[in-house]
Amino acid sequence: MKLPQIPQWAWDAGVMLVAVVHLALVIDMDNQPVAGFAIAGVAALLLRRRYPFLVFLVTLPAAFLVFEKVASMIALYTLTSTARRPWKPIAATAMLAVCFVFQGMQLHYLFLGEWRAPFDEAVAYLPEFVSPLGHFLRASLYYVAMAAVPTLFGYSRLTRRRLAGRLVEIGEAREHEQRLLTQQALAAERAQLAREMHDVVSHQVSLIAVQAGALELQAPDARTRTTAEAIREVSVTTLEELRQMVRVLHASGRRREEPVPQPSIAQLERLVEGSGIDARLEIGPLPELDPPAQRAVYRTVQEALTNVRKHAPGATTSVRLAAAGRSVVVEVANTRATRPVVELPSSGVGLLGLRQRAELLDGEIEYGPDGDGGWRLRLTLPPAGG
Repeated sequence: MKLPQIPQWAWDAGVMLVAVVHLALVIDMDNQPVAGFAIAGVAALLLRRRYPFLVFLVTLPAAFLVFEKVASMIALYTLTSTARRPWKPIAATAMLAVCFVFQGMQLHYLFLGEWRAPFDEAVAYLPEFVSPLGHFLRASLYYVAMAAVPTLFGYSRLTRRRLAGRLVEIGEAREHEQRLLTQQALAAERAQLAREMHDVVSHQVSLIAVQAGALELQAPDARTRTTAEAIREVSVTTLEELRQMVRVLHASGRRREEPVPQPSIAQLERLVEGSGIDARLEIGPLPELDPPAQRAVYRTVQEALTNVRKHAPGATTSVRLAAAGRSVVVEVANTRATRPVVELPSSGVGLLGLRQRAELLDGEIEYGPDGDGGWRLRLTLPPAGG
């Protein structure tokens, strides 16, 4: 059984709660400059998706001075899960590892009897911490591994999203391949039909035209001659039209379906205008969406407009795209039908396909009656990062 997805706001609230609780455990309010760095680092997490690298840098002083590691690890996770180039996560991991190793020196000093080692005393204690070398290496490896944990989780999140996008592309490629196979089968049938028409029907019509021409020349009276002439003219016209049809069938049998450009948000206006219903489109400022997400938005609007056309003739429809934080929300709502509904066959898999597409992108889709006789569909796609 698939577990229900946790809303984005719940994740954000949980992350901030963990960071604040950890800050309260490690912060020393008597040391105001250090406390200010720590509070600024935790508060900056609210902007971690919009400015991931900058927020990570803001959290570093607290990690360096008071071992406030949770905020830095959260920022590093977000940075890695949204990075397009690997150098930023690698550099950030190295910086965080240095901060952790330095704080490890302070913790080692702490176990000797001091609760907080001042910066100059910690630096002076470095030779004792390094000796013996084996202890230093073991401790350093531990802190480096701790710094690498959020990087690994962030990279896992990034890889999962990329794989989800690839799965969507593979599904669409299979649909396209199926259309190609269907087109090839239809082309073969058309070619066979053209051969049959040419070999059988054209021959018979040609024979009628020839015999009508012979009868016209040998007719015993004017009435027979006129009738034979009419038969010949109709046969010739029919034969010419039949040959034209055979050429069309041969041409369609040789044609192959070419790959078409994949739909995107830029094509929504044309889709809505050509839907044949009373619909209006509103698009607000949106974050950048990758191609799989844009295709999901387009297919969702397309399916919703098709359902309005089938099940709510005469209804007024609104299509809205807007940003909700870093997420994108697509909402298609229609009023009640104003004309009789004509029963049409339905595949029954349109909405199911939309739900599967949304789940592949870690999105959510909701649909159902709006309480006033209309229908509302809402798709929410999360940002690229966690």
